[in-house]
Amino acid sequence: MNRRRFLAGLGVTSAVAGCLGSDPPVAGDANSSGLDGTASESADESETTGGGAFDLPIPEEELRRGAPKDAIPAITAPVFSDDWSGFDEVNVELDDSFEVVGVELDGIARAYPLAILNWHEIVNDTFDGRPVVVTYCPLCGSAVVADRLVRGEPTYFGVSGLLWMSDLVMYDDRTNSLWSQVLATAIRGELTGDTLSLLPATISTWGEWKASHPDTEALVPPPVSGTIRGRQTRQYAVNPYTSYQQSRSIGIGFNDEVDERMHPKTSVIGITADGVARAYPYDTVSNAGVVNDDVGTLPVVVAATTDGTLVAYERRVDGSVVEFERGDGVLVAAGSRWDIVTGRALDGPHEGTVLIRANDRSPMFWFAWADFNPETEIYGE
Repeated sequence: MNRRRFLAGLGVTSAVAGCLGSDPPVAGDANSSGLDGTASESADESETTGGGAFDLPIPEEELRRGAPKDAIPAITAPVFSDDWSGFDEVNVELDDSFEVVGVELDGIARAYPLAILNWHEIVNDTFDGRPVVVTYCPLCGSAVVADRLVRGEPTYFGVSGLLWMSDLVMYDDRTNSLWSQVLATAIRGELTGDTLSLLPATISTWGEWKASHPDTEALVPPPVSGTIRGRQTRQYAVNPYTSYQQSRSIGIGFNDEVDERMHPKTSVIGITADGVARAYPYDTVSNAGVVNDDVGTLPVVVAATTDGTLVAYERRVDGSVVEFERGDGVLVAAGSRWDIVTGRALDGPHEGTVLIRANDRSPMFWFAWADFNPETEIYGE
């Protein structure tokens, strides 16, 4: 089932393999139980730093232990290829139907399959010398990509094993501060309040991403790619979250309130501007073909592909606001056809022009968007 095409199901597995960890605590790991003491002690509890709608540092009691630290081993030495068949240690084929987090940066296009991210959640990468971190939280369905810099210095991020608001909590290897994945902000520790610079990313299928980026490569699963714990391997042909994605269950049971305006696992793309937050559900956008809208004073166009890719762009071309229509697998405006996945003009007077992203985070499950944007509107309601 395509994760973004929500299908209500029954029940949920008793353990979510990735965020509960597939390995026992590491021998000698001081953080194999309880909260991360180093980060907790580093936070000055007498100071409160604004974190959008949240006061920082986050109280320790709001964190939940889902797995031992590094039991979900972040990837630190990624290897890329357009074909996995040449690697004897990889026992799964790279299929066009695989969902991927696609990143295009500095002329380089890479895809990070969810089949890998479901098990590792963080990839520490470098684009032509530029440190980048690619993250994915299977519980929230959220991908966040950012510059891998902490106060100007490259750092590695790992999986703390903690959850906050059912979302991945990362740690940095310089200060051991704890970071919210969705907020891209340090929520406890020495760096509390610091934020990462976000980079655009797309959740698509390998087939669609490859068609829009012919020179792209995909992350190769460990043990070919190295992890923070050395050689590791998982059952990459298995999605441990299938039942979770189809159920009404949230996280591992620690969400007190749920916005019930939509099923919690509905896939939405969210846009914020001028104090307005609005969520665009996949089915609503898909049925409309294309959505021309304004979020505050920001003119946006939202569209979806038949494979489930959901995108949002500013609908300005050469400084002018335009109305988009839906063509045969493309968007049409201002005399040009535009690729949905990339936002790039394929022909006409604007050929080669790329639309600016209107969203700074990937599509995610409705409950996660609503948790982090409690005043959000829903397009069409």
